[in-house]
Amino acid sequence: MELHTLLLFALASLSINLIPGPDVIYIVSNTMQGKMLGGMKAALGLGVGYFVHTLAAVLGLSAIILSSALAFTLVKWCGALYLLYLGFMSLKSMWQGGTKLTVTSGAKRQSSVFKQGVIVSVLNPKVALFFLSFLPQFIDSTAGSVNNQLLVLGFCFSGLATVCNITYALVGSWLLSSAKANRYSRIIEGVSGVLLIGLAGKIALSQK
Repeated sequence: MELHTLLLFALASLSINLIPGPDVIYIVSNTMQGKMLGGMKAALGLGVGYFVHTLAAVLGLSAIILSSALAFTLVKWCGALYLLYLGFMSLKSMWQGGTKLTVTSGAKRQSSVFKQGVIVSVLNPKVALFFLSFLPQFIDSTAGSVNNQLLVLGFCFSGLATVCNITYALVGSWLLSSAKANRYSRIIEGVSGVLLIGLAGKIALSQK
């Protein structure tokens, strides 16, 4: 795998993981209710779930790639359309305003936050769909082992996602109490939306 491909993947992964979504809300909610420890447990639990999705994606995508080049091309194109959709939705959210970083009331048992995080992540079909649509965009079936490429990309994404989630846990309470929370959220959504649309365009132009 070429270095520039890995760097592009890392940039795309960061842009996606920084968007305030359900995972971030779960982390920040636990940070507010159980202080820093709760947020860290939630972030690590979600991270374990990402690794489970990585292994599942490797098995599923490897089977598709080995069985049919046409099927793999269709998966990549469907994935590109999904990334385009995510980009437009992110820009739409930025345009409409209103931060998604809100928490619900009610205490949670902090001893079970980690386990809940794993379950929330593993059982989330949107996470599985994302892995199946995102990872193939950076795979070169002619360059080395496909399994190895998928593992490297999957673990890279999972690691970056966990780092981003831990960062949200660390700054969650400050971010929510800041008067500029909505502004920060809109900036992140706008930048991420542009990057996702650009990635989808790159895929469309590079494929024959």
